[in-house]
Parts: sequence; C-alpha cells; structure tokens
Amino acid sequence: MNLLKTELDWKPLALVPVLALLALPLVGSPSTWLTLTVAGLAMGMIVFIIASGLTLVFGLMDVLNFGHGVFIALGAFVAMSVLGSMGDWTQSQSLLTNLLAVLPAMLVAMLVAGALGLAFERFIVRPVYGQHLKQILITMGGMIIGEELIKVIWGPAQIPLPLPEGLRGSWIIPMVGDAAVEKYRVLAVVVGALVFGLLAWTLARTKIGLLIRAGVQDREMVESLGYRIRVLFVGIFVAGSALAGLGGVMWGLYQQSVIPQMGAQVNVLIFIVIIIGGLGSTTGALIGALLVGLMANYTGFIAPKVALFSNIALMVAILLWRPQGVYPVAGSR
Repeated sequence: MNLLKTELDWKPLALVPVLALLALPLVGSPSTWLTLTVAGLAMGMIVFIIASGLTLVFGLMDVLNFGHGVFIALGAFVAMSVLGSMGDWTQSQSLLTNLLAVLPAMLVAMLVAGALGLAFERFIVRPVYGQHLKQILITMGGMIIGEELIKVIWGPAQIPLPLPEGLRGSWIIPMVGDAAVEKYRVLAVVVGALVFGLLAWTLARTKIGLLIRAGVQDREMVESLGYRIRVLFVGIFVAGSALAGLGGVMWGLYQQSVIPQMGAQVNVLIFIVIIIGGLGSTTGALIGALLVGLMANYTGFIAPKVALFSNIALMVAILLWRPQGVYPVAGSR
C-alpha cells in the first residue's frame, strides 16, 4: 500500500453512525439515547487523544510501549496540582474563566509528560529498538517505576479532581425530550476533534508529516536523502507522550478523580482502540475510539452485566471483518 497517496475507504467511517442508529431502538427513549451518545463520543474522544500518541509511536518507530500509561497518570496529577493552585479561577461561575484555568493545566501536563517521554525514550526504549518482547517487558517495568514515583510525590490514595464550576451540570435540549447533555462532555468532544484535526493537518500538509509517512513506508530511503530519522523518532515519542498527558488531564476530569494506577487501567482500552483502528493509523484510532466509547455507554445502559466484555466482543467482530484493523498502516510496510 502506498502511504503517500491513498484513496480513503469510506466503509469504516459508516461504523460509528451505524452503531448509534442500531442502539436507538434498544435504548428506547430518544432523550436517553442522545445523552448516551454524547457521553460515548466524549469518552471516545478522550481515549483517542491518549491512543493517538501511542499509534504514532508504533506506526513510525515500531515500538510496543506498554508504559504509555505512566504519561497518562502523570498528566492527570500535574493538572490536578495546577488546578488546585487556581481555586479562584476554577470556582468561578464563568465558563470562560474556567477554560482559562484548564488550558494552562493542560499545557503544563503536556510539557511534563513530554519531558518524561524524552527521558523514557533515551534510557528505556532506545536500548531495545527492534526487540518487541524486550520492549513489552522493559516498558511495563518503566510504568511500574513511574507509578511508584507518583505515589512518592502525591501519595497512593485516590484524590478528587472536581470539575470547575462552569463546566459542571448539563445543557437541556428541549427538542429531544429534554435530553441532558453534560457540559464537560461537549468540551471533550471539541478538544478531541481539535487534536484529530491538528494531527491530520500535520500528517497531510506539512513537511514533517511527509517525512513521517515516508518513514513509515521506507525508513532507509528517508535516511539516504539526508534526513535524521532518529531525531524524528525522538520527536514523535515526545509528542506521543505529551498527547498521553493531555488525555490524562481529560480522563481525570471525566472521572473526577485521579489514582496512580489510572494509566494502567486505561491501557486495555487504548490497545483495543489501536487494534481496531489498524496499527499505526490515526484515522483508524479515531474510528476505534468512538466505537469503543459508544459501545461502553450503550451496553452499560442496556445490559450492564456484559458491559465489561462488550469492547472485546467489538474488537473480535471488527477483526473478523478486517483482520488488520479498519485502516491498517504498520502492517503494510
């Protein structure tokens, strides 16, 4: 497959609206369905933000980073500390003031997670390039160490991370049976869409994106043209870690609490998303994340007892249809 010029397959794009429409008669109430759908999209967008960094790392670097969760947890804890020092801003009833508090928390979390990612790549990942089994073992060990360091700094207990005042509550949509749509979940959808748009623009419209896509297909050719692919690798790893930090902030606010193990708990969802999407595909990760978020919310309402297994069943069904995921990239190299 030529990664530099491909025709987009529309069939996977239809999976999200098809799943939503299939759930409507099962949910019954249009207002409840809308509430669950927005909640599912919000969850999916947050998971996409986290997974997008990891899928870039695998797509370009061929690195199985099972320590990705430590960047999620670190981002959440850093944001908690930043927001805790901005009480006047977070307790304001003004939505704009709240957003001006959340934005620096996101930026600081991304910077700290990116810095940890730089050290993680240099001392943990770099010695095991090209050795998948060792990558899995050593990165999992790195995540365990990272979690313990978080416990040393912030303690082992669960810590509340309340939403800013202006982001609490819901908007009521009277046109759909007085459906309640939570404010924060709308914000999560917007942030996720912005991240996807920025990634898609970078990969499709910039020189760095061209080098990334060319490096995925033929690393040796890119190096022969004089580009330092190793530096590009490090930059991708740092960017992926920063995105995980941003996702950690969003996930912590979504759960309204943080614990050192939160990254490890989300890791399962992340790998399901990446497998569904196709290893290395950003668009596939978006489709996979939205499907996972919707499936989790619909089944949690319709059949709570099977909610834990619903996403695994979804992954199996997708792989039976397309064994390499909806938009395979890495497997085509």
